[in-house]
This record gives sequence, C-alpha cells and structure tokens, in this order.
Amino acid sequence: MDSAPEPDQQRSSVLSTLTRFGSVGIVIAASYVGYTFYSRHAADEQAARDLAARQDAARQHQAELIFGSGEIKITNFGVDKGTLTRGESADLCYGVVNATKVTLEPPIEATKPSSLHCLTITPRATTKYTLTASNERGQSLSVTVHVR
Repeated sequence: MDSAPEPDQQRSSVLSTLTRFGSVGIVIAASYVGYTFYSRHAADEQAARDLAARQDAARQHQAELIFGSGEIKITNFGVDKGTLTRGESADLCYGVVNATKVTLEPPIEATKPSSLHCLTITPRATTKYTLTASNERGQSLSVTVHVR
C-alpha cells in the first residue's frame, strides 16, 4: 500500500530543498561581490602605479629640460647695456648648468658655476669677453661677447 508522505515530511522536504538552493545562491552572490571588490581594488592599484610612472616620467623630463643630460650648457651670457660710453659701467651676467669650473677672459674677478651670476665691468675700449665652462669629464664650452 502506498502511503502518501505526511504533511510535516513534505514541509521539511520543501524547506530542505529551499535551504540548499538558498545556500548555493548566497555562496554565488558572495563570490560575485568578492570578485567585484577584488577586481576594482586591483584596477585601482594598477591605475595608481600607472599614475606614479607618468609622474616620474614627467619629473625626469622636467629635470632634463632644466639640467640637461649632464652636458654643459651656457644658459645666459651678455651685458645689460648695448653700448657704453667711456668710463661707464655695466653688468656682465652669465649662467651655466652642469659645469664645475667657469673662467672669464680677460679676468675681472673670481667666477663660479652658477645659474645666474653678474659682474660689474668698466671697459676702457672695445673688449672681447670669453666665458668658458668645463666639468670633471673634461668637456668644455665657450661663448664670446663684444662690449663697445
């Protein structure tokens, strides 16, 4: 004789099935949420690394623009007045980058490597000033200016 399941057994069986499927659904949802958080975190870290690399490259580029690639550069050499009258003074200014020694011919006073340094000159006649910058690698660079 076939016996029909009792209503309590039927309810228990339905609850057991719902619990199993519900647990599986919760595990799937939790896994999806965990994956979403992890992938966003990984993408944020990669974006931060990319930003840091771009900022480093920009700083390096800026440093090369300012200081060059280690080569000597004379950034400025000239007189603040175009023509002088006899006995008049003027400022002779120069700027160098990546130099360890600077000389000026004819010598006026002690010179030093500097991004901007000015000397007062009072030439008695037309004078040719030559600035020579050098470094420890033996490289040198010269520039000449005539003062009348």
